[in-house]
Amino acid sequence: MAGKGKEFIAGRHPVLEALETGLAVDSVWMSRGSQGPAETKIRERCREQRIPIKLVPPAALTRIWNGNHQGVLAWRSAVPFYRIADLVPAVYEQGETPLFIMLDGVTDVRNAGAIARSALAAGAHGMIIGTRDVARFNEDAVKASAGALLHLPVCREALPYAVDVLHDSGVQVIGAALEHSQIPSQIDLTVPVCLLMGAEGSGIDAALLKTLDHRVRIPQSAKVDSYNVSVAAGILLYEAMRQRGSFL
Repeated sequence: MAGKGKEFIAGRHPVLEALETGLAVDSVWMSRGSQGPAETKIRERCREQRIPIKLVPPAALTRIWNGNHQGVLAWRSAVPFYRIADLVPAVYEQGETPLFIMLDGVTDVRNAGAIARSALAAGAHGMIIGTRDVARFNEDAVKASAGALLHLPVCREALPYAVDVLHDSGVQVIGAALEHSQIPSQIDLTVPVCLLMGAEGSGIDAALLKTLDHRVRIPQSAKVDSYNVSVAAGILLYEAMRQRGSFL
């Protein structure tokens, strides 16, 4: 049963059916302590499809859905999700040099949408997001992207796994960080590259920082702490486009 605006699916069996038929699901909320055959299958399908599960009090579900949710609620995604292990070879097969953008902990849909818009404009081949602490890829995100999310492939993966796949495929991972970093023009962005953007404030996860091939910082005035993450992503994507001579 779809909710208002077709944003939700409520109930054990409707959610399980959605997962088993391949419907794009952003995340699943389940009542704490939920047990049973259907709940077990939902958890299994979510693990297989890298769909985040959030355990919440029953009252949290009731505030969202006033019908019989049976302790399970799925948030529909406005975009499909791809596998990074499939997408990278496809880019090489097209004879193109991979350019990806990866988001770590970016939870604001407006920022995620704006980054997708810049990525598509710069000729990026896809966006990679994690399986937790991510923006909800709903209609608001699509609107913020000015429709770019309908054309830019989005991969939802555990980020350490995604980095391993990228490295195994010859793609360098370059993260935005202030310490021990270079300015964008000092880094070769004409090679296969993935630009990693962290959350404003906390930045890139410490474990991911250790996997970076390069760290990049954007020069700025001392009057502000940092650029907005979507602005910073746009600057780096433009530099990649400029170095590659794309669309110029």
